[in-house]
Amino acid sequence: MVPRAVFHGTLFLYILLKILIDRTAKKRYTDNRKRKSGVTVLKYDVVVIGGGVTGCSIARELSRYQLKTCLLEKTEDVCSGTSKANSAIVHAGYDAATGSQMARFNVEGNRLMGELSKELDFDFIRNGSLVLCFDEADRPGLDALLERGKANGVPDLQILSGDEARALEPNLSDEVVAALYAPTGGIVCPFGLTIAMAENAADNGVEFRFLTEVQNITRDGEGWRIDTNQGPVTARYVVNAAGVYADVMHNFVSEQKFTIVPRKGDYCLLDKEAGGLVSRTIFQLPGKMGKGVLVTPTVHGNLLMGPTATDLPDKEATATTAEELSDVQTKAQRSVKNLPLRAVITSFSGLRAHEEHHDFILGECPDAPGFFDAAAIESPGLSSAPAIGAYIAGLVADKAGAAQKSDWNGTRKGIVRPGPLPKEQRAALIKENPAYGSIVCRCEGVSEGEIVDAITRTLGARSLDGIKRRVRQGMGRCQAGFCTPRTMEILSRETGIPMEKICKNAPGSEMLTGEK
Repeated sequence: MVPRAVFHGTLFLYILLKILIDRTAKKRYTDNRKRKSGVTVLKYDVVVIGGGVTGCSIARELSRYQLKTCLLEKTEDVCSGTSKANSAIVHAGYDAATGSQMARFNVEGNRLMGELSKELDFDFIRNGSLVLCFDEADRPGLDALLERGKANGVPDLQILSGDEARALEPNLSDEVVAALYAPTGGIVCPFGLTIAMAENAADNGVEFRFLTEVQNITRDGEGWRIDTNQGPVTARYVVNAAGVYADVMHNFVSEQKFTIVPRKGDYCLLDKEAGGLVSRTIFQLPGKMGKGVLVTPTVHGNLLMGPTATDLPDKEATATTAEELSDVQTKAQRSVKNLPLRAVITSFSGLRAHEEHHDFILGECPDAPGFFDAAAIESPGLSSAPAIGAYIAGLVADKAGAAQKSDWNGTRKGIVRPGPLPKEQRAALIKENPAYGSIVCRCEGVSEGEIVDAITRTLGARSLDGIKRRVRQGMGRCQAGFCTPRTMEILSRETGIPMEKICKNAPGSEMLTGEK
């Protein structure tokens, strides 16, 4: 007779062996099915959804860690949604409610921006800002902004009289009776910032998958399965930085739903001949729909006016309207006199990801462990992006127990621009590479060498808009009327894309319909 202990031990080993055999067989069966169906499941430690300024900042910060990271973007390039169409302002941080996520990350992001611009070689100017008060009865609102800014940790704020403000900016309206001056405010190129962070992330090992739209997210064991139009992807952790679609991504996995309302803002861009009308960013006292219409120089020497604020149900509704553009111009004229409205060279609109609580949604989803939100990122989202990136990446790395890389490189060199170089340096550059002496875009002075660099560098452009965002080809007075054909030839030559397949941006926007 077999002793009871031996019997139980043998039975336990038999059950354990059977479980292992069954699991192995199931895995072999699943793998065989995947091979037969041709489906390859890409596996990562972290997947970031969204290639805007927030997603690219998070991706760059994640690239510091020993994590296999991938960024999924539904369009053909980074910086193709909200991040490409905004005020390009680095806010000082006085507007957000004290204690809010917006206040915390705005002030920190502003502080980080100067050093980051040096590390990643993008344009940033700390030009300061003024908030205008037009009526003595509204002075309490200005005082409230001052006190809130101090509570938020914004340095060097002060209230100026109307005459003191006009001494700084002679073209301010005669109506101005007082202004809040914030010297730490700044302006940045949103394309340059976003692309710089993306390139640096890619150089440090982050994979970027474009034209990849997320269709569903479900639990997959201890991680997540992300179904896309390009096939499934799995990850231990997911970061949701999907802009106006962040609610869709979040609601796939959580019972604690929220809704993003696209808030459209129209802008007018003036020619560089108007760029010196003001040197600081000029705001009006904020209203319930935001900071109102501003007038600001850009880092490239233009003048920008806007935005409006219209809540819409359509997450793709970026068409401008004559009524809203007229509203922009009328309100801007109240702040700055002598605005040369005939110098408007283009208009555009962008969508802000507004959520009813008007604060960023940041952190791990309570009922979906391993899923991290960076959602409801509206103004001051651009200003906050560097700080949000470090925060979310830190949360993910801590959760994963990931160590930092010893060989991480946080610097990146931007595209060489011959125009601003001293004459001798420019001549030497052209001698070394004659393409830098061949001007393609006359309005902006963009050379063939710059366009080639935009195409052939890390995450190089594959569309006309991609080139435009990197080197400003087509952004000048003629709005690409002259330089488009030559740019298409260069893009085709450098990439092998047939001319008839070259797009303005995503597939479906091909520039040519055929040959005659």
